[in-house]
Amino acid sequence: MADSAIRYRRVLLKVSGEALMGGRGFGLDGDIVARIATEIKTVQASGVQLSVVIGGGNIFRGLTGAAAGMDRAQADYMGMLATVINSLAMQGALERIGVVTRVLSAITMQSVCEPYIRRRAIRHMEKGRVVIFAAGTGNPFFTTDTAAALRASEMECDALLKATKVDGVYSADPELVPSAVRHERLTYLDVLSRDLQVMDAAAVSLARENRIPILVFSIHNDGGLLDVVRGRGRFTIITE
Repeated sequence: MADSAIRYRRVLLKVSGEALMGGRGFGLDGDIVARIATEIKTVQASGVQLSVVIGGGNIFRGLTGAAAGMDRAQADYMGMLATVINSLAMQGALERIGVVTRVLSAITMQSVCEPYIRRRAIRHMEKGRVVIFAAGTGNPFFTTDTAAALRASEMECDALLKATKVDGVYSADPELVPSAVRHERLTYLDVLSRDLQVMDAAAVSLARENRIPILVFSIHNDGGLLDVVRGRGRFTIITE
């Protein structure tokens, strides 16, 4: 049954790979993955059509590989494969708690997931399935933030939800600068002109072009995801 308090009816959730590590220095923390899956289930049960993009930084990051001397394109493809691992892990966690989930990959690997086809993805969401987009855009030199903005645009989402470790956008890293100021609302141009490290410039520009608000919130607050799709709780909203 649809929740009448819901403000955003079709959303894309962007989760960083690092968020899945928990207290580990590498890989996946099963408890964290399960907790995020529970948050997703609660939102999906409220009638929201939900899709997800997960980064791969907990396993491999293309820029880090390139900095170490690897070919940048090759390193980025390795990073895309890392996102597939994370996507399959999240699919497993969701299906263990009864949420029907489909992983659609921008790189064809039909033995483990479906290829990305826009109309198929929309149909999955219309049927109440959670859709996880894996392998970024399928192209090197683009981040998973850009992939999230691209898929949100293709799915005609009402909002792009950026899950982070803090409850919004600050003037500086609040863990390093206790006096950092938290912003309630920003424009796309604020983020671009002040070089605020929310998402990369390509992602912000794409969201701006398609008028998709970006909501930045903490993934570590229980019930935080449901609050955000209701337009409540603590988050920073980035709009025109």
